[in-house]
Amino acid sequence: MAENIQSLGELGGALNGGQPDAPKYVKKVDQFGRAYATGKRKDAVARVWIRPGSGKVTVNKRSIEVYFARPVLRMILEQPLNVANRKGQYDITVTVAGGGLSGQAGAVRHGLSKALTYFEPELRGVLKKGGFLTRDSRVVERKKYGRAKARRSFQFSKR
Repeated sequence: MAENIQSLGELGGALNGGQPDAPKYVKKVDQFGRAYATGKRKDAVARVWIRPGSGKVTVNKRSIEVYFARPVLRMILEQPLNVANRKGQYDITVTVAGGGLSGQAGAVRHGLSKALTYFEPELRGVLKKGGFLTRDSRVVERKKYGRAKARRSFQFSKR
């Protein structure tokens, strides 16, 4: 009982034991003014660069409409931009490899969300609440011996 605590700030400092506060996120851009992030989903890996611009999206040197022909896949990519209210404000360049189109779309979404937080750290809370910064770790289960697939067994026959 050596000292009396006068304010809530002092109480927080006393409880922390002098520990620093939560980490402050800072803007991470390269010499060209771009933010870079890697996104992953299933077997797909996407490298994403964003910079301020007119909203042009390029995936593997092709437009988004050509590479992701299905509207559902394009919608998946645009989710972080819609949530952050940044649609049409960034030029996005993506290199994606591995997996199928669905996994690639998820990888691009993950990378785009991370790149947005590197460019504008104040968007982190909104994107985290939407679940865009969490890497979806579900992958295809391997096939086991004595099984037709990962879990499916061969057809049973009594005779």
